[in-house]
Amino acid sequence: MKSVSTSFWLWLLCIFGFCGIHRFYLGFIWTGLLWLFTFGLLGIGQLIDLFRLRGLTTMSNMERQLERRSF
Repeated sequence: MKSVSTSFWLWLLCIFGFCGIHRFYLGFIWTGLLWLFTFGLLGIGQLIDLFRLRGLTTMSNMERQLERRSF
């Protein structure tokens, strides 16, 4: 299970220029790359993710549970 607090701390790495690391942690690789190379969509996407972080974490956890059940 992914943690909201860990996602938030990874989100804070944008202060040091590492935008999108929280998306890699949650399993959203393609958008993580997009955020990383565009500095979080010029900061706008990074700011939006601050408010969506709890929902993104919940969605990631639900997808993992569904993957486990399908095997």
